[in-house]
Amino acid sequence: MDLNLKNKNALVCGSTAGIGKATALELASLGANVTLLARNEGKLQETVATLSTHEGQEHDYIIADFNNPEALKSTLIEATFNKNYHILINNTGGPAGGPIFSAEVGEFKKAFTQHLVCNHILVQNVVQGMKEEGYGRIINVISTSVKQPIDGLGVSNTIRGAVANWSKTLANELGPFGITVNNVLPGFTLTGRLTEIIQKKAQKLGKTEEETAEAMKLTTPAHRFAEPNEIANAIAFLASPAAGYINGINVPVDGGRTKSL
Repeated sequence: MDLNLKNKNALVCGSTAGIGKATALELASLGANVTLLARNEGKLQETVATLSTHEGQEHDYIIADFNNPEALKSTLIEATFNKNYHILINNTGGPAGGPIFSAEVGEFKKAFTQHLVCNHILVQNVVQGMKEEGYGRIINVISTSVKQPIDGLGVSNTIRGAVANWSKTLANELGPFGITVNNVLPGFTLTGRLTEIIQKKAQKLGKTEEETAEAMKLTTPAHRFAEPNEIANAIAFLASPAAGYINGINVPVDGGRTKSL
């Protein structure tokens, strides 16, 4: 099975922590030249220093804030000049939790901008290079909520669903050019995002964080949370030559928690 990413350029968003960082590390270990994208330059520099460097590999980073799509667009035009990317990992921290009925309209607009609009800008900046290379892998890290809405994450459920349908439409349009577009749907994963969810849920239920975490684990057949690298493994496979005929799908990596097929 061909998992070799030597001479492939990968752009990984949200890559200084959690799933994004784990994905950058995994892609680099498979030989890819990795460009990190996040808003904190200090963390970007720290993360670049941790990436494995085999012979000929080069890693760098781009500073960008997904709250400002116009600035992102300008930054990408400059950063992608004379450089083609083969792999794009769209990964952004999820919107704040809460019931959908009480969400402010501005919360939807902000999440739509950070997730769908910025994803779209990124795709528009890399697809021409993918067409020229005859190789493209666009992987969106979203949520199992596109199959089964998650209680207490109203805005996230809504926006993740929009991203999933945008992704499927792109897959149909870009498939003839050797470009695949797929979604990875993480389950409960040991990241800062999960810690926040546990804290809020514990407060709401009047239980300790430890009790809440254990109860959440029991909703998963695996009876544990995922490590970020376990999600990264699925992403890296979809980015590889071996996954060339996998296109337009949602891949839950959730230990079997999602009830739907």
